[in-house]
Amino acid sequence: MLIRKRFTLPQIIISVFIAMMFIAAFYLHIPINIILNDVMVRLVMNGVLVLSLVPIMNAGIGINFGLPVAVMAGLLGMCVAVNFRFNGLAGFFIALGFSIPFSVLFGTVYSYGLNRVKGKEEIASAFIGFSVVSAMNIFWATAPFSNPVMLWPIGGKGMRPTITLEPFFAKTLNRIFAIHIGECIIPAGMMLLFVVLCLLISIFFKTKIGKAITALGENEIYAVINGISVGKTRACAIILSTILGGFGIIVYAQSYGFIELYDAPLLVAFPAAASILIGGAIIKSNRILQAIVGTLLFQTIYILSSPIANELLLPESAEILRMFIANAAILYALTTQRPMIR
Repeated sequence: MLIRKRFTLPQIIISVFIAMMFIAAFYLHIPINIILNDVMVRLVMNGVLVLSLVPIMNAGIGINFGLPVAVMAGLLGMCVAVNFRFNGLAGFFIALGFSIPFSVLFGTVYSYGLNRVKGKEEIASAFIGFSVVSAMNIFWATAPFSNPVMLWPIGGKGMRPTITLEPFFAKTLNRIFAIHIGECIIPAGMMLLFVVLCLLISIFFKTKIGKAITALGENEIYAVINGISVGKTRACAIILSTILGGFGIIVYAQSYGFIELYDAPLLVAFPAAASILIGGAIIKSNRILQAIVGTLLFQTIYILSSPIANELLLPESAEILRMFIANAAILYALTTQRPMIR
């Protein structure tokens, strides 16, 4: 009973699976230090996106399958920064700053839509996310940017599907304060930013509006009796999630080294949702810690599965395995423990 209270079934299964993969990696002579280095990078690289789901879940809205809305705001922030040729660490933080007004605008419109479909937010958010990606495809093809690095070389109009960040702020956060221990590189700068964001979110939920969001998620009737405005409080949670999601894609892109536009963000919500659900966020407790644990578990599988699959199976089986685990975690949470999300 103690194990069941502290750990969810997906956590137990995946932890055992990861342990088995580490044993297999050891016997297959796969360098563990390189794997651990990649896991630390991917923890932060994807962790901010997973962290962005916390405010919406705390508000009782459910899983934010409309994460592409926030991603578009972050992509716009990066494109503006790249268009004006900002580079280095300053360019990275300027991109974060540019993303905020877009996030607030998109989050406000997004919150209006979700408040109109109360009780059906998860399915509505998925279709909103898909629709926003399609609508932004038209914008990317006609965007009024002028930096040649961003545009098609022939004609000089329309954004390229993939834009390199190498001349600007690619891996800037990865390199700052990096600690070298043998062949293992600890991205201390990335991890410091992640810790700061976690602390800021934790502090936010101790403020008046943060407590109102939590109260609304736990018991809406009780929140209304205490004078909490349901619509405005939900809107605050959605806007905060959108801002964090915009930050998340900027952290991801600078670590990846490229901006990916058009249909690339279409399914970005599903790995993030799987990560936070694997972490146990279906249970009402510290969802920030659950986001971290879930991201760590999911990304460890992501890193380990490729080299092991290359040695033992077909290389294509690694991606199949990752997709199966991601969708199975979401399905488990939505079917067996749905009442605990609301």
